[in-house]
Parts: sequence; C-alpha cells; structure tokens
Amino acid sequence: MPESLAIYAPILPEMILAIGAMALLMYGVFRPETQDEAVTVGWMAIALLAVAGGVMLYYGEGSQSLFEGSFVNDDFARFMKVLALGGSAFALMLAFDDFRDLKIMKFEYPVLVLLATTGMMVMISARDLIALYIGLELQSLALYVVAAYRRDSLRASEAGLKYFVLGALSSGMLLYGASLLYGFSGSTDFQVIANAAKGAEVATNLWLIFGLVFLMVGLAFKISAVPFHMWTPDVYEGSATPVTAFFATAPKVAAMALLVRVTLDAFPGIAVKWQQIITFVAIASMLLGAFAAIGQNNIKRLMAYSSIANIGFALVGLAANSVEGTQGVIIYMAIYVVMTLGTFACILSMRRNEVAVEEISELSGLARTNLPMAFALMILMFSLAGIPPLVGFFAKYYVFLAAINAGLYPLAVVGVVASVVGAYYYLRVIKVMFFDEADEPFQPVRFAPGLVMGISAILMVVGVVGLGPFVDAAMAAAQTFRF
Repeated sequence: MPESLAIYAPILPEMILAIGAMALLMYGVFRPETQDEAVTVGWMAIALLAVAGGVMLYYGEGSQSLFEGSFVNDDFARFMKVLALGGSAFALMLAFDDFRDLKIMKFEYPVLVLLATTGMMVMISARDLIALYIGLELQSLALYVVAAYRRDSLRASEAGLKYFVLGALSSGMLLYGASLLYGFSGSTDFQVIANAAKGAEVATNLWLIFGLVFLMVGLAFKISAVPFHMWTPDVYEGSATPVTAFFATAPKVAAMALLVRVTLDAFPGIAVKWQQIITFVAIASMLLGAFAAIGQNNIKRLMAYSSIANIGFALVGLAANSVEGTQGVIIYMAIYVVMTLGTFACILSMRRNEVAVEEISELSGLARTNLPMAFALMILMFSLAGIPPLVGFFAKYYVFLAAINAGLYPLAVVGVVASVVGAYYYLRVIKVMFFDEADEPFQPVRFAPGLVMGISAILMVVGVVGLGPFVDAAMAAAQTFRF
C-alpha cells in the first residue's frame, strides 16, 4: 500500500463497504431488474463483506486511530466488527430464497445491508460523539427502510413506521444527551469527557448526569433494552423473516459495542453512576424477556422477547465494570449471534404449500417429519436456555461469574432466576416438536437455511472443544480498556 494511503488503513474496510455499496447501486440500476440479477448483487455484497473483514484483519495490529482520535481500530473493535460482518453476511444469505418466493428480491436490499453495516462499523470504532452519531444514523436510516422492505404487507409497513418514529425519538434524546455532555466538557472527544468527569464533586453535576442518562436512553433503544424495548416484538413479527434475522444480530452487536465503549472510555470516573443505570436495565430486560415470552404463540415474537432477555444477560457483564465483565459481554454477543442466526434459519424453513408459517403449534411432531431440522432447533433452544454442556451455557457462565467477582450478587441471582423461567418457553418449543402429534410436513429445507442452521447447531455442540482460544481472543479484546 502506498505510504500516502497507509494512514487510512484503519478505515479501509468501511471505505470498501461504502464504495462497494455505491458501485452495486450503479450496477443494479443499469442491469435488467430481475430476481436473478438481484441475487447476483446479493452475492457480490457478501463478497464485499468478506473482503472488508479480510482487509481489517490483515492490516489490523495494535491500536490505530484516525481523525484526531475520533475513530479507533483496536482489538475490541476488530473482534466486534468481525461479528457484525458475519451476522450481516449470513442474514443476507438467508434472504435470497425467501424474497425470491415473495417476488420482492430487489438489488436495493443488499445495498441497504451494506450501508447499514458500514454505519455499524463506524459505531464500533467511534471515540467521539460526532463519529458516534454519524455511524448510528447511517445504520438507522438504512434499517428504517429495511424494516418496511416488504411493501405489500400491512404488518411490515406498520413495523417500519413504528421503528422509524421511535428511532427518531431515541436519536433525538441521544443527541440532546450528547449536547449536554459537550456543554459540560467543552469537547465531543471521549477522552476529554473522561478527564472532565473525574473527581468526587463532578459526580453530583446535574448536566453530566442528565447527559449520561439521555445518551444511555438512546443507546438502550438501539439494543432494545427495557424500558425502551416497545418496538421490538412488533418489528420482529411484522418485518420479513430475513429482515428480522438481520435486526436480531449485526445491529445488536454494533449497538452493544458502542455502549461498552461509551461507558468504559468516556465515563470511567463516574462508573458508580452508570453502573446503577446498567444494573436496572439488565434486571428489567432479563425479567420482562423471561416472563413476557411465556404467553407468546408466534415464534418470531417469542424470539423478540428472547432477544430482550439476552441483551439483559449481556448487560450483566457490563455492569461488573471489569475486564472479566467486558470479556463476558464479548463472548455472550458472539455466541448469541450464532444461536440467533441458526434459529431464524429454522424459522425460515417453516413452509407449507409455498406459504411461511410462524405459529409455534405449526412445529407439532416435527421430529417425525424432519428429524434433522428438529434436532438442530432442539440444540439451539437448549443453548439459548443455557443448558450445559452446550456453548450457550458458557455465555451465561462468563457474565454471571464477572458479576459475582464484582460483588453484584443480587444481579447474578436475578439472572439465574430469569434463566430458569426462560428455559420454560424454550423447552415448550422442544416439547411441541418431539411429543405432540405430527402435523403436515414442511417443504424440504433449502441450501442456505440448511447450511446456517447446521453450522450453528454444530458450533453449539463442538464449540466447547475450541472455547479456549476464543475466550483468550475475547480477553485480549477486553484488555483494550483500562480499569
């Protein structure tokens, strides 16, 4: 790479995605508007995501920063970006067959996914309030369109409208919080804010506290944490299933990474203040996600409440405010992405007579009509419930262990109770598949969903063997922050 361009190596993956999205947009405009051409654009988008990930890992070493420190590429950013890129690529792959059946496979969808992923990567690397907002809005604007992508569906249009209205509200609150923090510190840089927020007397400064709270509110909406979760069940149910799979994975990783970086980089001096907020949100999310999912009959709504609960579990690690807690968050989000992608691949395979079904009762007797799919979904449900020795158990183990080591015993106890309650609705799905009377069989599982559900289920079982290097990589990423 020429020396003049080498300084831009940290942001090269984002540039590849942004320029690639523009190129694919032009390609799509000037090519025949057919389903096959749209799928071709989709595979090109997946190739771009892979290239961006490869370039990031090739040029990534140590901590690199650009634009006077507002954009940083460190071990934590690289780890979370790999998760976001992987989640986007596999969620995009799941869309091809389903959108082709619905005759809505357009070249714009892969382009929107690329633009949203570009925003996610900027969010993950942001160390400045302006960079934070640019990344967040680039992601959000693409997601607003994607949520209502199925224009012929009233439910999808309603989901898109709800997400847009509530998303705009949350962005406004986040921006108001950022303005208060700028007024308090005189800068948008996280390091300057952190230096200004040190000292016992500063902890009582109302402008700082209000700014912190409003910023947290905006970010809590993006990760669908209670009490800012209200959009999640409706958007998950109303959007097309591949879109829901996308919403449930990559954007959650990016928003959680941003929340970790904001709290640990910008507010280490007032950790006691934000720990109280994170602890409350974690408890509320775990309990609401566990209890509200019990009465759900639609499997996509069940996964929405499961997602809320899982975000609560991940926040337990952040509340610990330690390197072990940050490691727990990273491990949890990585395992959550794999489990969620596999589960939505199974949901996409619930088709009869060319029509998708979403009721849990439709899984009746699946073990008698399609044992491999039933077995894969059973493993994923057990893993989501945190049953040992599956990898999902270790996700919860690391965040609870961090909470206990930090002395947050009540938080860990609530987490364990919520896990036990949540196990009920996961086991209910398994019971329906294996013990209820067999219903009419589903259509044969297609290649992409079959590949994703197979890889996810296998990783949940054999991933325990390779957990050591993965945990070490998560620890190296967590050590990016100073405690």
